[in-house]
Amino acid sequence: EAAAGSMVGVTAMRTWIEPVVAGSQVASAFYDTALLLVVKDYYNQTNATAPSHALEDAQQKAVSDFYIVYNLVLGLTPLVSAYGLSKLGDKMHRKIPICFPLLGYLVSKTLLLLLILLGWPIEVMYGAAAFNGLTGGFTTLWAGVMALGSLGSSESRRSLRLIIIELVYGLAGFLGSMASGYLFVGFSDRYREGTVLVGCSIACYAFCLLYSIFVLTVPKPAASCPAKAMSAEEVGSQLPPHKEAAAAGSSQPSESSSSTPVSPSKLTIIMLFVAAVLYDLAVVGAMNVLPLFLLREPLSWNAVEIGLGNAAGYVIFITSFLGVFVFSKYLRDITMIMIGVASFSAGILIMAFVRWTFLFYIARAVMLFALIPLPTIRSMLSKHVEGSSYGKVFVLLQLSLVTTGVVTSTVYNKIYQNTMNWYSGFCFILSFLVGCLSLLPL
Repeated sequence: EAAAGSMVGVTAMRTWIEPVVAGSQVASAFYDTALLLVVKDYYNQTNATAPSHALEDAQQKAVSDFYIVYNLVLGLTPLVSAYGLSKLGDKMHRKIPICFPLLGYLVSKTLLLLLILLGWPIEVMYGAAAFNGLTGGFTTLWAGVMALGSLGSSESRRSLRLIIIELVYGLAGFLGSMASGYLFVGFSDRYREGTVLVGCSIACYAFCLLYSIFVLTVPKPAASCPAKAMSAEEVGSQLPPHKEAAAAGSSQPSESSSSTPVSPSKLTIIMLFVAAVLYDLAVVGAMNVLPLFLLREPLSWNAVEIGLGNAAGYVIFITSFLGVFVFSKYLRDITMIMIGVASFSAGILIMAFVRWTFLFYIARAVMLFALIPLPTIRSMLSKHVEGSSYGKVFVLLQLSLVTTGVVTSTVYNKIYQNTMNWYSGFCFILSFLVGCLSLLPL
């Protein structure tokens, strides 16, 4: 019996998606810091002949222009493959939308290493971004992760399960960001700047890919739910979608008493999509210009300070997890989402007036529940669709978010370029207004 129990335990552990989430996020944190600083150094050398007073503005514009094109390529190329890979995942094997993107990450990050070592032009990274996107990118990977997480959890615990995955993602990003600045500069006397950092990133992605192929197993819905919870789900699956959602306690009371069986659920799904897109627009826009904001006066941060600032951003994953852990016992999903939106909006408004380092950290502290909205929206969506469609629905949401993010990134970077000398925090005020707007569909 003990041997059988330990076998069951090992089998259950093999369904954990967390090692992939943690490893890929540490890798991503290393890569993001390396790319920003490699790009910055590249344009410093390119503009070395410019007068010193014009150097910072020229560098800011060049880095901003690079990220406009890079984010466009990175965001639009998954539109070609993401839906197809996720549909294959629903029909054939759940690991397809996880393994393909990880392979793309591995190859594209290797190109940055070659760029540093061989002195290639920075435009090579556009090709790396395209390959990353065509193999699914983060869009497909995250939809696949959320599908596996939803599949192995009961409806009553799904919001908590998805925020736990986000917590692991955030803690890994926190550790990666803390280490990234030191790794970038720490070995620069013996190796080219960024070589060790990108090498560590590649090693993490290689681990994730091997784990996904050889260790990870797809959870069965029954495996992670008590028998009582499963029987409730089986009964729920026989109900119309709106009644199933009402039974889970996540929909409006009026839905269960509605005489039309399908439309309330469709309306809920549409409103959740609209709210998610608006909220993501506010967050992505602000976070895209934040690194540029930190590099220029009055803050003028260096590599270590940027690493620490990014790490402070990841603390939000811990506070948001604690928020869901406590709030889910007393509040409905929709209320938790609205608390998260309000938290982000207030924090980003403070960020607009940051002139000293301590104010940056105060703004980050006010955003303590900013992560709650999107995983909770995914949880609500999963209660309105069948398990066999999780991958498809999550990737449609992710594609909506990515498409919005690409457009937002371009628009915000252009707005920032035109307002940085007039008022560098203007983009954050814009994000505050859009964040408030996302409360309307909710």
